[in-house]
Amino acid sequence: MDHPETAGSTREELPAHQLLHDYAYTIRTKEGELYNDDLAPVPAGRRRWGWFEIFNVWTNDVQSLAGYTLAASLFITAGISGWWVFAAIILAGFFIMLLVNLSGRPSVHYGVPYAVIARTSMGVFGARFPALLRGIVGMFWYGAQTYFASTAVALAINAVLTDPPSATFLGMNGVGWISYIVVTIFQVALFMRGMDWIARFLNFAGPAVYVVMILLLIAIWAQAGGELLGAVGTLFQGEKTGGAAVLAFFGVAGTMIAYFAAVVVNFGDFARFTRSTRQMRRGNLLGLPVSLTLFTFLSLFITAGAYIVYQDGQGDPLVNPADIVGQVGNPWLTIIAAITFFLATVGINLVANFIPPAYDLANLLPSRISFRTGGLITAAIGFVIGALWVAAIGEMGLPKFVDTLGAILAPLYGILVCDYYVLRRRRLDLQHMYSTSPEGIYYFTNGWNTRALAAGALAAVFSMAAVWVPALTQLGGFAWVIGAILGALFHWIAMRNHVIASTGEEH
Repeated sequence: MDHPETAGSTREELPAHQLLHDYAYTIRTKEGELYNDDLAPVPAGRRRWGWFEIFNVWTNDVQSLAGYTLAASLFITAGISGWWVFAAIILAGFFIMLLVNLSGRPSVHYGVPYAVIARTSMGVFGARFPALLRGIVGMFWYGAQTYFASTAVALAINAVLTDPPSATFLGMNGVGWISYIVVTIFQVALFMRGMDWIARFLNFAGPAVYVVMILLLIAIWAQAGGELLGAVGTLFQGEKTGGAAVLAFFGVAGTMIAYFAAVVVNFGDFARFTRSTRQMRRGNLLGLPVSLTLFTFLSLFITAGAYIVYQDGQGDPLVNPADIVGQVGNPWLTIIAAITFFLATVGINLVANFIPPAYDLANLLPSRISFRTGGLITAAIGFVIGALWVAAIGEMGLPKFVDTLGAILAPLYGILVCDYYVLRRRRLDLQHMYSTSPEGIYYFTNGWNTRALAAGALAAVFSMAAVWVPALTQLGGFAWVIGAILGALFHWIAMRNHVIASTGEEH
């Protein structure tokens, strides 16, 4: 049997059903129960993404208002030097690159999204549970990022209003609500145009944000003068030393990893469109450690400069770039920057929080829920969550919010990697991913792999405890790493004998 990627690379573009047939497989499913065109393998002729598209997936993921706010918050709250926080974030970028190289490879190999890959470890029906869990996390992130994007639109509107409304509902005034609704409509409209339009949007928004951030830094540096370099070295100087400083350093890296947790698990939803594994890896290299380093450098200097110029060394540094831009005093720069930050935040929302839940929801009932329908459900639920961000959800603080969602998803990543690379040694059966036959490799017990689900649940208990149990507060930044390692370990313990029996391979 040919490798799917190799077999498809020399053929004309084929419909998904014909493609599966040409792999010498027969889809033995009840119609629509496990299969629709959105969940089918992507033919070689439709894999148009190269390294630049993957680079822009990460560029938009990095450059959102929430990403900047998280980085700035870590500079302020970590308790160590800003330069050490900077180094920890760069370290996280390299680590995330390694993680997504692993999670993306099976989807490049077989052309299927995460929701289908998860069937090989969780069961053809059991995969619906982790996919639903990932979808729920994505909806929470979608709502949060929609709110952050709306602050950029509100900034642009307020720049031209002389007397903005002051009355509020759920923490947002009239301008805030109008901005929130505008962002929601824009995102849904772009999503409905399809993946090719989304890719074009990402290719524009990613580079544009860097241009605006550099202009913003120049404007602030011109006003701060020679004080800026000194401020970077002293403003974020922390009080922690010794072992506490080491824990804080790796805690910062862990929190940044958790920030990307949703995309790390579902990265196959994008990797499946790339032409080769090499293109995927090159895009990951340029889009993660390289892009993240530049973005964090700009965030560090802009945050420090804004503290000197606009706050005169008083109070806490501003962590939302929309607030910083609003104080520059140049309405044209304010409007341009606001529009650019809006585009960047919409970019990450589509990449991390709209497309993956759409696939995950489609996997629940393929015959009734399409990719587009799943996206509309995500938008509706996410709208409610984002509307409550100021009044309720955001009260926990962004770092804790990030660690919590990361802790939920971490075991899923550990299980995926352990199952594919360790237990199955990168050998999957595409036919059985879509088969409801009780004799199928991935059918397990009535389509559910209860061992894997129990392993994931047990690992999630430990990772969530690291975030919410007061005695384990110091481990909050390590929640994602803890959950991923334990998920892989528990899955290996539970499944090592079962996988040997089902595949006939020696491990």
